[in-house]
Amino acid sequence: MKNTTAWEAGSDSIETRQGWLVVIAAMIGVAVGLSPLPFYTIGMFAPELSKAFGWSFASMMGSIAVQSGVVMLVSPIVGVMIDRYGARQIAIVSLLLFGLCFMSLSLNNGSLIVFYAQWVVMSVLGAGTLSATWTRVVNGWFDRNRGLALGVASTGTGLTGFLIKPFTAWLILSFGWRTAFAVIGLLPIVIGVPAVLWLFRERQTDVNTGAESSAERATEYGVTLAEALRGRRFWILVAAFLMIAFALTAPTPNMENILKTFHFELPAIGRITASFGLAVIAGRIIGGWLLDRIWAPLCALGVLLIPAIGSWLLTGSTVSTTHAYLAVLAIGFGAGFEFDLLAYLINRYFGQRHYGAIYGCFYTVIALGGGLGPVLYGLSFDRTGSYHLALLGGAGCLIAGGLLLLLLGPYPSQSTRPAGSV
Repeated sequence: MKNTTAWEAGSDSIETRQGWLVVIAAMIGVAVGLSPLPFYTIGMFAPELSKAFGWSFASMMGSIAVQSGVVMLVSPIVGVMIDRYGARQIAIVSLLLFGLCFMSLSLNNGSLIVFYAQWVVMSVLGAGTLSATWTRVVNGWFDRNRGLALGVASTGTGLTGFLIKPFTAWLILSFGWRTAFAVIGLLPIVIGVPAVLWLFRERQTDVNTGAESSAERATEYGVTLAEALRGRRFWILVAAFLMIAFALTAPTPNMENILKTFHFELPAIGRITASFGLAVIAGRIIGGWLLDRIWAPLCALGVLLIPAIGSWLLTGSTVSTTHAYLAVLAIGFGAGFEFDLLAYLINRYFGQRHYGAIYGCFYTVIALGGGLGPVLYGLSFDRTGSYHLALLGGAGCLIAGGLLLLLLGPYPSQSTRPAGSV
């Protein structure tokens, strides 16, 4: 079922070579931003910091919780700034400051309080490198292939997850952890900033003719945050994505322990969980491609059934190696689809004009659901010795979230409705 609005049918194609260059720049920006770099490297630095300062692993993993809490608070503010000052300007400044903050971690002399403070500052200043910045601009360049473009742009996190761990390990072994912090902190500055300066452009009305195409008028459509808050669609999305984020995030940090409960050996666990990153990339690209061809809520329900089945596969009394691989691949595929789906739905139902502010609010929802999920899964295991009930609950949340999205109804016709119309 492809739900096509009137403005889509009559619009000129806005999907140019420049648009795909913007997608490449967004992919690079995502790859060296606040979301993947700290998350995928803290586990590599933790043994070195523990050896140097005697910090516990739990205390160092608390830095990720600090980052999540700060992002929940500042994302709506950053979204408003993106709408007001432009995504490109925010991206350049944020990449530069994030890189410098990450480099500053190399200067810590053993104070855990200073370490946490560094993460707070890094999270505040680096919040402009999160997905709201990149997806806002990519949305403006694409119509028919918007889902695919969002999917390609967001593969940056998967690429970082695949490449950064061995690179970090090499840096630490060859030059020490302080140099490794400094070099990785340079990546947003020497790779991200130039990519944004050269390739990342927001779509503008043709300055030579002064004309404004129907596609460009559609790009300018959008309800305000206050108007979105008064509409039922906003709260449907809040409820749906709270459950979706919970169910897709919770199994990931618990996956090694989930597989241990089925008596898999550590080498086998490493091989099985390594497939997760590739599944995330597949979920981003294939999921985005499907969004362009199927009404997004129906597409979401179909795709979310895949990780729901993956969670269910891990609830048996025994799990074969084949089923373990299938479960990890299925959950990874769903995790890759999540942010593409959110960006696509916000643009289709609320428009582009105040996209940053609205997306920032939903990033808070996802951070809340994603932050609670791993903790509740861990508590379930502590109390029962099994993840059975938690995984069944996660599968139920995915199905319920997908069904809720069906209540969103058809996409608004953005060419005939004034800005502010819900």
